[in-house]
Amino acid sequence: MKWLTVSLLLFISHNSMASPEQDRQAIRAIYQKNFPTVPFSDYADGVYAFDSDARDSWEAIKEFPPYAFVLEQGEKLFTTPFSNGRYYGDCFNNKGIAIAQNFPYWDTQKQQVITLPSAINDCRITNQLTPFAYGTADIVALQSYMADSSRGKTIQTHIPASALAAYQAGKAYFYQRRGQLNFSCASCHVDNAGKFLRSELLSPALGHTTHWPAYRLNTGTVNTLHSRFKVCNQLIRAKIDPAQSQSLRQLEFFLSYMANGLPLNGPSLRK
Repeated sequence: MKWLTVSLLLFISHNSMASPEQDRQAIRAIYQKNFPTVPFSDYADGVYAFDSDARDSWEAIKEFPPYAFVLEQGEKLFTTPFSNGRYYGDCFNNKGIAIAQNFPYWDTQKQQVITLPSAINDCRITNQLTPFAYGTADIVALQSYMADSSRGKTIQTHIPASALAAYQAGKAYFYQRRGQLNFSCASCHVDNAGKFLRSELLSPALGHTTHWPAYRLNTGTVNTLHSRFKVCNQLIRAKIDPAQSQSLRQLEFFLSYMANGLPLNGPSLRK
C-alpha cells in the first residue's frame, strides 16, 4: 500500500487549499499506516517510540536527569524579582505555571507567532530589561523550568483565520527541499522516519515539539528546538536561519499543530 503514503504526502505538501485539520489528519494517517503498533501518545517520546532497547536506556537515565541543574537555575531566575519588584510570572497567565502547552500561539494584535522564548524576552522588554540572546543559558533555563511545570499537559495549538498564512509558510518550509543535499524536513522525518541514516534512527515529525528543551548526550548541553532546526540545516548544507526568526517560528507553529493532543515531556533527554 505504498501508494497510500505517497498520495497522502502529495496531498499535504502540494495542496495549499487543504485546511490545517486536513493536514493534521493526513500526516497522522501516514504514521498510523507505517507504524500500526505505535500508540499515538508514544510519539511524544520521539525516536524512542520506535526503539524499545533505546527507550529502556532512556527511561533509566531519566531517573537521575542530567538537566536537573538547569531546572534549578530556571526556578531561581523565575522566582527572583526584577529591580521593579515584578516577576516573570507577572507577564503570563496563571503566573507562568503550566502554560507551556499553549505555545506557540498566534498573536492577533502583533500578527505574528509567539513562542515561549520570544514571550520571555517580551516580558523582559516590558520590564525595561535587556532581552536575552536566544539559546543562551539563562533563557534556556527559564524555558526549561516553565516547560517542566507543564509536563503531561497536552499541546493545544490553534490556527485562527488570520494565522493561516503563517501556518502555510511553516508547512511550506517543512516540505521545501533545500541545501546541497536537496533534503526537506519531511525527507527524513516523514518519508524515512523509523529508518536508519548511518547509525542514527530518524525520528518522526509527529511529536517534534513535545520535549524541549532537551539535554543532548552528544554535547552535554541543554539545547532548544530552534537550535535543533539549525543543526538539521547544517547537516543538509542549507541556509541557517537564526533562532526565533520568523521562518522558524512559523515552522514550529506548523509542527506544534500537527502534534496537538500529545503530552509535553520536556525538558527531556536525547542522544
